Amino acid sequence: MKFSIEKKDDRSKARAGRIEIRGINIETPVFMPVGTKATVKAITQRDLSEIGFRILLANTYHLYLRPGIEVIRESGGLHRFMSWNNVILTDSGGFQVFSLSKISKVRDDGVEFSSIIDGSRHFFSPEMVLEYQFGFGSDIAMVLDECVGFPTTRRHVEEAVRRTINWASASKRYMTRSQDSSSVFGIVQGGTYPDLRKQCVEELAGLDFDGYAIGGLAVGEPAEMQLEALSISTHSLPHDKPRYFMGLGDARGILESVEQGVDMFDCVFPTRIARNGAALVDSGRINIKNARYAKDMTSIDQSCQCYACQNFSRAYIRHIFMSQEILALMLITYHNLYYLNSLMKKIRKCIIDGTFIEFKLNFLNNYRYDNNIEEENY
Repeated sequence: MKFSIEKKDDRSKARAGRIEIRGINIETPVFMPVGTKATVKAITQRDLSEIGFRILLANTYHLYLRPGIEVIRESGGLHRFMSWNNVILTDSGGFQVFSLSKISKVRDDGVEFSSIIDGSRHFFSPEMVLEYQFGFGSDIAMVLDECVGFPTTRRHVEEAVRRTINWASASKRYMTRSQDSSSVFGIVQGGTYPDLRKQCVEELAGLDFDGYAIGGLAVGEPAEMQLEALSISTHSLPHDKPRYFMGLGDARGILESVEQGVDMFDCVFPTRIARNGAALVDSGRINIKNARYAKDMTSIDQSCQCYACQNFSRAYIRHIFMSQEILALMLITYHNLYYLNSLMKKIRKCIIDGTFIEFKLNFLNNYRYDNNIEEENY
């Protein structure tokens, strides 16, 4: 993997860069769709390529459970298995350990957990997690880390940071022994404690990973605490390596994080809300289930050039959504991912042109979404 910075913003930490893997160029900042089980829900790989995505995510935890490591290996690797010729980043499963904490047990040597499929017991060590990802043929693999939510005690966060650093060190030793060609990212933890964030960053930076993810944020903490923890992380991370904010996918959060020097994002947010009838627009989102759209013959977003907006009205999409037709989920998903990809292109152009701050302020001035913006009047 090669990473280069093409332009730095003069008034913020924002930067426009480029990641090259296997001859594939990925312009940054970039949003990466999440294909947890080797598929992005309600959209095809062909459509993802058509939109312009050159990188997506899959999850080691879920693929390990089903279809299993051997099936993917025997198919020729994850790229061939899911018919995706572009870049794949695989997460280690650390977040799933956090989100499924009732059936998981964190130990100093790894994580013991129950299968969500059949209840059988399994164990992940830092080395095993990388072995599986290398077996997938992942272009970018993530180390095993311990994510903690908010709020939590300082003692709990200290333990998570200690384990995260120790597991990262074990991962680095395994990388040296295996000599696999995959790139590997470390993951910064530390909750909302500035000193623990700084400690974790400094320890991981010393291990010289190919890139660094900022984990343990967007898990319930207030926005101001999230920004402080993010700022501390990006300030101390190596400037010549890509920075990846894990699990962030809303426009406001992306803009504020780009301003802090983040290059990569992923989140299930745009696809998940699509399956609930929410479509992204510059003002936030619209709820296609709302009765006001029953006779609305305009597109979801009249300024959008995506397939859904160029061919179908709000009235039609509402009709098929209320009729529980699968096509509705596909069209809104297509639009939401197209919207986010287009937003990242605009952000990148503004960084290069030197107008990022103006773009951000103007965008957020018109961004009015909150949970009550539209009543679900069926």
